[in-house]
Amino acid sequence: MLLERMPPVKGDGMRGLAVFISDIRNCKSKEAELKRINEELVDIQIKFKDDKTLDGYQKKVYVCKLLFIFLLGNGVDFGHIEAVWLLASNKYTKKKIGYLFISMLIEQQSDSMKLIVQTIRNDLNSRNPDHVKLALQCISNIESREFYEAFCTDLPKVLVSEETIHSAKKSAVLCILKIFRDSPESFQLGEYASSIVHLLNDSHVGVVKSAACLIEALSNKWPEEYKGAVPLAIHRLSKMVTATFTDLKGYTCVKLLRLLQNYPPPDDSFIKDRLLECLEAILNEAQGAPKSEKVQHSKAKNAVFFEAIALVIHMDSEPQLLVRACNQLGTFLSHREKNLRYRALESMCLLATSEFSHDAIKKHQDTIINSLKTERDVSVRQKTVDLLYAICDCFNVNQIVATMLTYLKNADNSVKEEMVLKVAILAEKYATDYTWYVDVILELIQFAGDYVSEEIWYRVIQIVVNHEDVQEYAAKTVFTALQTPTCHEIMVTVGGYILGEFGNFIDDNKRSTAQIQYKLLSCWLDLSSITTRRLLHPSFIKIRKRADEFFFLC
Repeated sequence: MLLERMPPVKGDGMRGLAVFISDIRNCKSKEAELKRINEELVDIQIKFKDDKTLDGYQKKVYVCKLLFIFLLGNGVDFGHIEAVWLLASNKYTKKKIGYLFISMLIEQQSDSMKLIVQTIRNDLNSRNPDHVKLALQCISNIESREFYEAFCTDLPKVLVSEETIHSAKKSAVLCILKIFRDSPESFQLGEYASSIVHLLNDSHVGVVKSAACLIEALSNKWPEEYKGAVPLAIHRLSKMVTATFTDLKGYTCVKLLRLLQNYPPPDDSFIKDRLLECLEAILNEAQGAPKSEKVQHSKAKNAVFFEAIALVIHMDSEPQLLVRACNQLGTFLSHREKNLRYRALESMCLLATSEFSHDAIKKHQDTIINSLKTERDVSVRQKTVDLLYAICDCFNVNQIVATMLTYLKNADNSVKEEMVLKVAILAEKYATDYTWYVDVILELIQFAGDYVSEEIWYRVIQIVVNHEDVQEYAAKTVFTALQTPTCHEIMVTVGGYILGEFGNFIDDNKRSTAQIQYKLLSCWLDLSSITTRRLLHPSFIKIRKRADEFFFLC
């Protein structure tokens, strides 16, 4: 790995390093390897300490050996001064190895830290773009707030300087983005907002792409300072959408679309119309994409399409675009790639919350239900359940709840708790007949009793207590359920309470008299926990009292 990261050197193969690596590979045991490494460390340390005639080549070889030893998992606590010497060299190969060593083995409290910082600062201000990029890469790789703060005034200057070439400017943007994500308080970039925003006008697509990422992050902290990026992002997006499509431009469009989601739709009618034209063009391109495209090219287009859909959902003000987005997403529900199916379902979940597109999503209900039955991927099935939950209303609740209950029987344990909660919410929210609600909750207890929370079975008892028209039905239903050999303990608890309170409605039936109810509950007593027994105790008293009254009357 180390050798792959090192630059090729013409006429200089660093033979000493190659011999050392070969020796390590030829070691027959770990002990032999450690012995060879220790011998080399002693030799290098003596050379650095006593040999005052070491030239640049020799220092480079020895520093590379130290890097290799470090990558093998061994500690290295010297060589920093020599690495700084390489760092200050004007030769690219030496400087790169110096930076590589510093990036991996820097010590924040070392005496050479001030010298390292000054050397890096000199490279940042250098006219050599290669040196600038090496400095930026080093700063990005060292995660230290103190180290970041040492360059917080230098980095923005590199970014906005007219002398910085495109590749170095891109590296500067990414470096600042990395530092801002790790340590947002290190920068105060509000004063540079105008210059950073205008990077969206840069002629280099790579700079625009990285700048869009940076502005997206900065606009979350300073939204007012960076709102000027909106018209520029739309202008750049318009130029890219109408130009010849390439993968790089595609992913740049993704970043611009994501940036626009940090702000509301533009107030200027001309700019807004231009944005809508871009979104229309993207949807048209996705709809008419040829099937013979290369995989990577197709992925770039799909990424643009889904990000455009996300922006349409964010705007939530264009009914025609929302409905069209629903229809196009529906075509992905049966796509052979599971990632696209998942993204389509995820976007449709968001669209289902909009008043403009809810009904359009419901048109795909049969396809969604069918995909739940045939889908093999667990994550896609779970997202399908989320979509069914999102589109559920009083008109389709029976079908959706029945589908979810059927799926619950064979669902993975990791999703059962969430599914139980979803079904319980839908059943109570849209129930017009509480007998149906009782049936649904009892089925939940039957299929996934371990995942039915106290709040759910408390609620069904509360519903039965407060609605006289469902009390007799509930007593009959739980009595039948308690006769099932695989009855869950929660069913015993719920059934015991309901029979204790409302079992009198079925006492007259010779198959469900109070005596039979008492015996039925008694069968489950020994199999129940202490908590359940305590809850059942009042029910036993009430049922026994009804049974005694029956004998007395007889």
